[in-house]
Amino acid sequence: MSDPYTRIYQAIADIPAGRVAGYGQIAMRAGLPGRARMVARALRDTPDDMELPWHRVLRSDGRIAFPEGSAGWREQSQRLRAEGVVVSRGRVPMSAFGLDADLDRALWGPPPA
Repeated sequence: MSDPYTRIYQAIADIPAGRVAGYGQIAMRAGLPGRARMVARALRDTPDDMELPWHRVLRSDGRIAFPEGSAGWREQSQRLRAEGVVVSRGRVPMSAFGLDADLDRALWGPPPA
């Protein structure tokens, strides 16, 4: 699995329900540190027949990247809320997920209380 997009897609697919990650965290997990924009491009270029939990990927500050109020913004907010993620005005409190700590523990450890 050497193709960067394949590694990015796998890192996104591995985010458990009810958890989130920033574009930069996904890049790091895919072995592409500093390539957050590549993660955004990979998401934009995701094949139509590939199902990914794209809604679990946010900006580093927890904001949804879609323009506020757009269809994508509303859909991402709804999907996150359906998984129990708190979304307030298009932002998820990333500190609730410990994303400033160890990445593997933050992404794949137990959900916050």
